[in-house]
Amino acid sequence: KCGEIKSTGMPIDLMTAQQLILRQRAKLLSALCCSGSSEGLESVLDLLLAWGVLVWEDYQSILLPGSWALRANTMEDKKELSSKAIQTLQSDRPSLIRKLRDSIEGALEVLLDAGSFTPLDCDAVQLPVYTPSQQARRLLDQVRSKGEHAAKVLLHYIQQKEQPPSQSTEDDWTIPKECLWYQKKLQSSVSAQSHFLSTNGGTSSLSLDDIYIDGQLELVQVSSESQPQCRAMGLEDVVGLLGTLNQEADTVLISGEAGSGKSTLLQRLHLLWARGAAIREFLLLFPFSCRRLSSEQRELSLRELLFLHCCWPDRDQDQLFQFILDNPHLILFTFDGLDELKQCFSDSEQRHCCPTRCVPIPTLIFNLLQGSLMKGVKKVVTSRPDVVGPALRRYLRKEVLLKGFSPNGIKCFVRKHHCDPNVANRVLDSLQNNTALKGLCHIPVFCWIVSKCYKELLGCGDREGCPQTITDVYLMMLQHFFQCRDSPRKSLGIGWLHEYKDTALHLGQLAMEGIKDSCYTFPGTELQKFGVTEEDIGMGFLIHSKHLSSFHNCIHYEFLHVTMQCFFAALYIVLNNNLNRSTIPKIFQPKDRQLQPPLHRACLRHCLNGQEEALKELAMASENPNIQITATFVSGLLSHRHRSLLLPSCPGPTLDRKSKQVVKSLSKGMHKHFKSIPQPVEEEKKSMHAMPDFVWLIKCIYEMQDSSIAKDTMAKLEVEHLKLTYCNIGPVECTALAYVLQHLRNPVGLQLDYNSMGDVGVEQLLPCLHVCHSLYLRNNNISDEVIGTLVEKGIQCESFQKIALFNNKLTDACTHHLAHLLKMKQNFRSLRLGNNYITAEGAEQLAEGLRLNISLQFLGLWGNMIGDRGTKAIANALKNSQTLVWLSLVDNGVSSEGACALAPLIKNSTLEELWLTQNCITRAGVEFIIQALKSNTSVKAVWLRGNELSPEEIEDLAQQEPRLIF
Repeated sequence: KCGEIKSTGMPIDLMTAQQLILRQRAKLLSALCCSGSSEGLESVLDLLLAWGVLVWEDYQSILLPGSWALRANTMEDKKELSSKAIQTLQSDRPSLIRKLRDSIEGALEVLLDAGSFTPLDCDAVQLPVYTPSQQARRLLDQVRSKGEHAAKVLLHYIQQKEQPPSQSTEDDWTIPKECLWYQKKLQSSVSAQSHFLSTNGGTSSLSLDDIYIDGQLELVQVSSESQPQCRAMGLEDVVGLLGTLNQEADTVLISGEAGSGKSTLLQRLHLLWARGAAIREFLLLFPFSCRRLSSEQRELSLRELLFLHCCWPDRDQDQLFQFILDNPHLILFTFDGLDELKQCFSDSEQRHCCPTRCVPIPTLIFNLLQGSLMKGVKKVVTSRPDVVGPALRRYLRKEVLLKGFSPNGIKCFVRKHHCDPNVANRVLDSLQNNTALKGLCHIPVFCWIVSKCYKELLGCGDREGCPQTITDVYLMMLQHFFQCRDSPRKSLGIGWLHEYKDTALHLGQLAMEGIKDSCYTFPGTELQKFGVTEEDIGMGFLIHSKHLSSFHNCIHYEFLHVTMQCFFAALYIVLNNNLNRSTIPKIFQPKDRQLQPPLHRACLRHCLNGQEEALKELAMASENPNIQITATFVSGLLSHRHRSLLLPSCPGPTLDRKSKQVVKSLSKGMHKHFKSIPQPVEEEKKSMHAMPDFVWLIKCIYEMQDSSIAKDTMAKLEVEHLKLTYCNIGPVECTALAYVLQHLRNPVGLQLDYNSMGDVGVEQLLPCLHVCHSLYLRNNNISDEVIGTLVEKGIQCESFQKIALFNNKLTDACTHHLAHLLKMKQNFRSLRLGNNYITAEGAEQLAEGLRLNISLQFLGLWGNMIGDRGTKAIANALKNSQTLVWLSLVDNGVSSEGACALAPLIKNSTLEELWLTQNCITRAGVEFIIQALKSNTSVKAVWLRGNELSPEEIEDLAQQEPRLIF
């Protein structure tokens, strides 16, 4: 910041610290609050607390209301700080947080064994919504509140953890001088490559620091029940110990859809390493672009890969390479865009473990990732999720999901992109009024397009003119680039696309040829081949591929983004009047039908000219995920909404024929899914478990914006339960699902567990709520903010009777909405809120609704924190229920006092199953339950495993009442 301070014109030595703060106030606020994450602010507070600038009371008052800081008064602070160990917790706070990040569980185990912590204390620290750094802060705050003894236990644990495992190692080992020289050169090179935004064409030379916003990172974990669980994490945790599933593996996968920000995230990681601000445990970091490696025709050795494709050492190459081989734990490799490699990995891949032998690039990369070569080197790989098959997944250390921007991240990005706050506010207001576009903007590349084309967006006027689909957004960008090229002051006419048809066709043919060959960079000779002129290049859709140009000594080009390449390929398919009629059906073929047998290919060959042969091969590239994106754009372009735009460039009958082909292809694809629905087992509901291609077809139907197509499609779907779990469904997909599913003839149970909907996705789904009798939304990152809207819509839907919201981020702030739902809907049957953050206060609010409801049969509150007080409220509200058959209060801190309160409920209700496992009920509490069971024969089981009962007590109580399950 020195340069910024000097620019104020006042000598630094004459400026007071307060003056510096005031002058830099806006930039400081932006740096602390506009990253999409609270990590920066919390880190600064840690330092200020450690330096004594803030006292504990100041520290707490700065944190937002409802945050996890423990409350204490000033007198207690002074008393605590007189203790040496607690003083250390405060003075060494930043370093302690770094040391604890990857060892939270071990620290909690030690504190439990020492009697300093209870299981409830541990649960409060390990809330899934906290990043590891936040968990470390929470742990330090909890320990501080427990006193000097707990502080000593924790510090002793950290000290033991830091001691080397053996004193026989060389304490005076130092890094060779040549390695340090190379590190500086590599850091300089990586910093230069990462300083400016490299994706989206490095538009306007934006500094990564100025525009970067944290995306939503979630770690895929496997619970004890062998079901994947997702938890929030920070950027540094990508290469940390957190979430390790396979200790023997070294490769971390960052997966995300096209445009979700994978490359930018990796670029941010590179920049932080080069500055020494993160992942400092790695001495050398070697970044690789799979797009660049795909153009490498030569066979290479590991040495050539490192030094030719990353950074060439000026001297001591042999010693340096030997150091890398001898110290793999100090090295990090990153591979960006694994899905852009032309070859897919398989178990038949050649095994290769010699670092000096030359082999093809795919063989070299696969052996690095699976550990045959350079075992012990950490590798971070980015890819789209569907591209990484089982052959590579078995070698993954862990998988991290990148889910784009949060709602707050969208706001931060727009504000960073626009220096004028008024413009930013107008763009955000426009997004708020257009929920479909707001849903699209959680994907960073769409958010960037919307921000860049803000003048076109703000000039749309009414809702009908505003972008609704992905195709709308890309057409808006197309118009923006043509407008800028023509004259910023002169508005384009209705026929603007026809005016630039030649450019669209030239770039479109280039794009399509690249997708066919999984090629994303093009030499100048390739551009000439397809008639791309200097004027076409000047439009801005193609940019120089700097690294390839310097490496191959000739200019290479690439599209701004891979989705832009897909869009131009779709434009070519739609605008080319001479395209073979089989082209559109081919690109809509399911993957398993794209690999045609040799005889079929031979029969097709004679009726296709060279251009059509290329398209046939395009359809056969079954592992190329960009074909589906291209087909989605084709659907959108052939929508009736864009007919007037296309007519000057393409005859009406041709557009009609192509549109009918798309509709027929979509209908055929859907029919295949419907035909695969198995007949239900006797006494079970007919259900369909959708495959990922089903969601893609739904998105294509939405892009066409023709309700008649959606109605015809849904008329053929006859199921009672539609399962869409693990389908990578985010807000964009929710918009499409609601558009199509709202036309179902009969209500269904819609299961959307383990997706990425978030609050925006729930909002987008509401138009189809009237055809859902049940809605399952577990593990979807849903917060309190959307529950009011969901309840308001649900009350209006007669068929809506069940909802499951467990494993989300719900707190007491949403329970009054749910209580209102129970009061207003007297046909509501099931409410499941397990594994959230509801306390006794929330339970008491729920009880207000339960008391007035006469229909509820199932209530699930497991894994919350309602305690005895909340249990009493729930039991009292339900004691006269004539409908309740199932109740779960598992793992809620319920003691014998709570069990006693449940006795009247057990005695008088229609209850059949009661779950009370993992609580703290003693024999006295169980005896209350036994007494109540004598008056109720309808109860089939009361589950009591994991309570405070001895083996002898369990045996005795089980003999008294066989319906007790221990």
